[in-house]
Amino acid sequence: MHGLINCSIQSYISDAFGVATWTRVAEQADLGLAGFEAMLTYDDALTERALVSAAAVTGRDRADLLEDLGTYLVSAPRLEGVRRLLRFGGVEFEECLHSRDDLADRAKLAVSDLDLPRLELNENPDGSFDIHCKTAIDGFGYVLMGLLRVMADDYGVLVVLEHGTADAGGAVVSITVIDHAFAEGRHFDLGAGPR
Repeated sequence: MHGLINCSIQSYISDAFGVATWTRVAEQADLGLAGFEAMLTYDDALTERALVSAAAVTGRDRADLLEDLGTYLVSAPRLEGVRRLLRFGGVEFEECLHSRDDLADRAKLAVSDLDLPRLELNENPDGSFDIHCKTAIDGFGYVLMGLLRVMADDYGVLVVLEHGTADAGGAVVSITVIDHAFAEGRHFDLGAGPR
């Protein structure tokens, strides 16, 4: 697993529950390190141990923890780049959904050895959507749900999200748009502007 993914888990636990909680997670998971390095690659089993330990130490259900991680990835101010990467997908929420197929390729432009799960979008006859994803991380669909929930809010769209399991394995996140103009969307400029 790429270090950026592991660092995201560490940052979320540290920010949401405190650095002392992350230290307990790392000790219980026997990670053998104080923190992950963003540009290193780790064995998938290490990531799995960190997630199991995080759920145990925080007392949170794994699905809830992963969905909150997805929310964190696009709402934490210091991770604004992730939100910007997703917003480049389109002006409307549906355009953003249709751009999920190339998200992994866009991420590789920034970090060439980052392997994100491939996402396949299907639009259903009733206007709802299904996103299929397969990954080494059990429960990644919940991370995707957290991301989508924040992005829908970002666009001012009211959605209903449901998590399921695909026939061929992996996860399916079903998206039903209830109201396209539920609220005023968050302002977004293509240029990041001066820092």
